[in-house]
This record gives sequence, structure tokens and C-alpha cells, in this order.
Amino acid sequence: MSAAPSAVRQDARQDVRLPAEWEPHAATWITWPQNPRDWPGKFQPMPWAFAEIIRKIANADPSEGGGERVRVLVGSAEVLHRAAGQLAKAHVDLSRVDFFVIPTDRGWMRDCGPCFIEKGEALAIAGFGFDAWSKYPDFKLDAAVPRAIAGLMGFDITPVMHQGRQVTLEGGAIDVNGRGTLVTTEECCLDPSVQVRNPGFTHADYEAAFAAGLGITNTIWLGGGIAGDDTHGHVDDFCRFVNARTLVLCEEPDPSDPNHAILEENRERLETARLEDGGRPEVVRLPMPAPLYFDGLRLPASYANFLITDAAVLVPTFNDVNDRLALGILSELFSGKHGRPVVGIHAVDLVWGLGTIHCLTRQEPRG
Repeated sequence: MSAAPSAVRQDARQDVRLPAEWEPHAATWITWPQNPRDWPGKFQPMPWAFAEIIRKIANADPSEGGGERVRVLVGSAEVLHRAAGQLAKAHVDLSRVDFFVIPTDRGWMRDCGPCFIEKGEALAIAGFGFDAWSKYPDFKLDAAVPRAIAGLMGFDITPVMHQGRQVTLEGGAIDVNGRGTLVTTEECCLDPSVQVRNPGFTHADYEAAFAAGLGITNTIWLGGGIAGDDTHGHVDDFCRFVNARTLVLCEEPDPSDPNHAILEENRERLETARLEDGGRPEVVRLPMPAPLYFDGLRLPASYANFLITDAAVLVPTFNDVNDRLALGILSELFSGKHGRPVVGIHAVDLVWGLGTIHCLTRQEPRG
């Protein structure tokens, strides 16, 4: 498989754009935890962990730009009542919270939720398919979430098609700079035998789908994802844009850790990568926490699974010596005249679900 970034595409739709995460938001979407199978043996603290995330999004200090609306999916009126009560006990500003009764199979809004795009002068949804990471059998409710939200909110939704079929893609599989460049992995998109989302697709097929559905002109292909990643290669666990020209890339200095070779190969790929204008991206290294296990299973603990909101950057932390270093690096990157404070969110229990803050949320651009 090619390690080089794609050539700039000339067939990208000019009326479609996928905004970067740091651009202004109308809201952040999240699904209230309802399925104990997502955190077997650790489900009890999950509502309180979610309440803390929602509080940090909704209750931002007005001096830092004000709070952001949070749109919460719940499976029933009973769950809505329970969630509202727990959010109130956590001192969440409920005037900034909207509830939507939309049943789901799981709670990973980044992957099953709507991919909001700018289409002309309007906000719309790029209709990708979802099949539970080509791994789990129960996904029909999750797959229906984008269309349900489109109907309730009045958004146009257009299925992203290629070769006569809808393209399956999760939000955690990609990251963008808002100017035409997208980063993803070959492990997630192109593995021919493991968790195959779009059988037979090549680099060119994905790039055509990115161009048509998202207005992407330039794709950077990385190799594999980190150890413990249940999705088989999501990029948002180890490599993220923090501005239009800068990416953070996780590093693991221990050569005996499987993440060492994985991340060093990706570093080598980024050394030859180009942005949409032909320039080279700046790459900032972000540490990894020490390996985290539960019940004998390696977990995908990573500081790169942060969420950028209008008023703050929420970063998962793991009671690790590298927590402070990671928060410091991200604070420097997000500081400035109109910068955002970087806030750590305890995620040791949360990551037992095999994802953390970015995986659980999806931003709705202001449009």
C-alpha cells in the first residue's frame, strides 16, 4: 500500500466543505449512556462521567467565550427524566441542554452520528453508512441516527455514494483541517480481510468519496492505528489537526511497546506529507500514557482523543505521569489571543468502553 499522500484532487465538489473542529459550533451532540455492554462491569459511574463532560461543554466561563449547547440523545422519556435529574445534580446548566428521544444501540456519537457539512450557504449532513465498525451485529438503530436528526432539525441529508453503493465511514476514521486536507489510515479503510467497511475500495475510491461527499482535495494516508483500538485503525486515537497547518502525533519511546513501531512509521509518513497547498504540515509529538489494561485487555488510552469546543479543549487523562506533559503541550498549541483553555477529564473508567471524549461526541458547526 502506498505511504504517500494523495495528489490534490481536481474533482472535489466546490459547494461542499467539512469544517474543522475548531471552527464555531452551533452545538455538540452526545448520546446518554444506556447500554451496560459498552462498559461491562463499569457501567455504574458512566452517567456521572458523561455529566462531567456535558457540564464542561455547557457551563464554560463566559469570560472564555461562553457555554455551548449540548444536544443529548436518549432512548426513551424515562431515560430523559433520569438523565435530566443526574445533570441537575451535577450542576449542569440545563438551559443549554436539548434532549432528543432517538433510540440507539450504543453511545459512540462520533462514529454513528451525523457528519455535518457546509453545502452552499446551508448546513447539511453527508449521509455515510454505519455498520458498527464491521464487527458487531447490532447497529440498525445507530445507523438510523443521522436521518432521524436530519428530520427533527430540518437538515438536508444526501447519501454519499460511490460505485453505486453508500460509502460506510465512521467519524473517528478521519480528521480534517477545514481547508481541504483529510488524514486517515490504511488499516481502517483498506484492510482487505479485517473489519472491511467497503469491500474492494482502493485509495482512489476513498479519495473520490471524500472529494464528492466532503469537498476534500488532499488525503494524507497513515498506516496503522494504536494497540487496543477496537475500531481497527481510527486516526482520532493518535493523530489530530490542531490548526490548519499543524498536527499532533502520539509517540511511544518504549521499543518493546507495539505502539512504538506503529507511531514511528506514521511519523515517517508525515515527514513526506503535503497539505492542500503543497506545503508541509508541522508535526508536534504528544506523549502516550503508560499502557492501561482492564480484565487483561489493552485499552486505547490516548491524549489525542480530545474534543475541541468553542470555549475549551477537553482532554482525557489517565492518572498518569504524562497527563501534565500532554496537557501542557496542548495548552501551548491552543493558546493565543483567542485561545481555549485545556481541561483534563478523568477517563480511566471511560476508556473501558474502548473510546473516550472525542469518540463520544460530534460537533455541529455554526454554518
